[in-house]
Amino acid sequence: MIVRWGLESYPGLLAELGIERPLVVTTRRWDDLELSAAARYDGVRQHVPRVTVDEAIAALDGADGLVALGGGSAIDTAKAVSAATGLPVVSIPTTYSGAEWTPGFGVRDEERGLKVGGGGARVEGIVYDPELTLGLPTGESGGTALNALAHCAEALYVEGRNADADREALEGARLIAASLPRVLADGSERDARRELLEGAMHAGAALAGAGLGLGHAMAQALGGRYGISHGALNAVCLPPALRFNQPVAAAEISRFGEAIGAERDAPGKVAEMARLAGYERLRELGVPQPELPVVAEAVAKRAGAKANPRPASPAEIADLLRSVW
Repeated sequence: MIVRWGLESYPGLLAELGIERPLVVTTRRWDDLELSAAARYDGVRQHVPRVTVDEAIAALDGADGLVALGGGSAIDTAKAVSAATGLPVVSIPTTYSGAEWTPGFGVRDEERGLKVGGGGARVEGIVYDPELTLGLPTGESGGTALNALAHCAEALYVEGRNADADREALEGARLIAASLPRVLADGSERDARRELLEGAMHAGAALAGAGLGLGHAMAQALGGRYGISHGALNAVCLPPALRFNQPVAAAEISRFGEAIGAERDAPGKVAEMARLAGYERLRELGVPQPELPVVAEAVAKRAGAKANPRPASPAEIADLLRSVW
């Protein structure tokens, strides 16, 4: 992966990758941001409905690369197009999702209320620029940053854990925990925004190196069913997942806790940061309590649940979901 900082590095990165006619994949929010490109698709929607991927493919018009400008949905849309066409992806993240690091992506089947995973995207470059995050609202800042923090926590104990991912995870967790409260207090503080983006970068590398666990599986199943923000769901789902895993991953969760300044109660510290961002209960996000057992069945089938260090039955997952409902 080629990583550059500053939007001024964008033309050089394209040249380095041999991309001359990129399609920018984004939302209308970024229509006024000028980027050198052959074409632009600005129909990205949350959770990547299948129709938006088809629309972006139809907009290619001879493009030889993809530039994802935005958050996780823009990046996942571009990655889904890449998997279908073989085109390389350059990401310009404007949130802290970490999606820019992995070849995997999620696409939502709106009729079935199901988010389906895919893979095979050619993710080849990233341009980070903290200036693009300055206008990000508190909820999105906190939610996507807590998603990044979940990448750090889970990388330390999932099935694919390794020493390199551990280093990325611990550095990412340290930076996120130090900077997120400052960003939530004052979103215009540039130093805090840069530090948070650096933390998310390390978290993304940890995600790419190790993979996801139960907390993410819960967030993915809920998001696919109800169309709720992935970041908000990770903010709520990570603390119970950490508590569930403590009997078998106490040392790893303690290391994570030490990195965020809460060695004795990492789940409590994560829940505290989630509250600062405005997230505490699933009911407040619109999740209906009677459907939790159905959601739990879907969670248990996801790859993140299967890679978790402690196997979780649908009944146990339903109890975890009830604990934060």
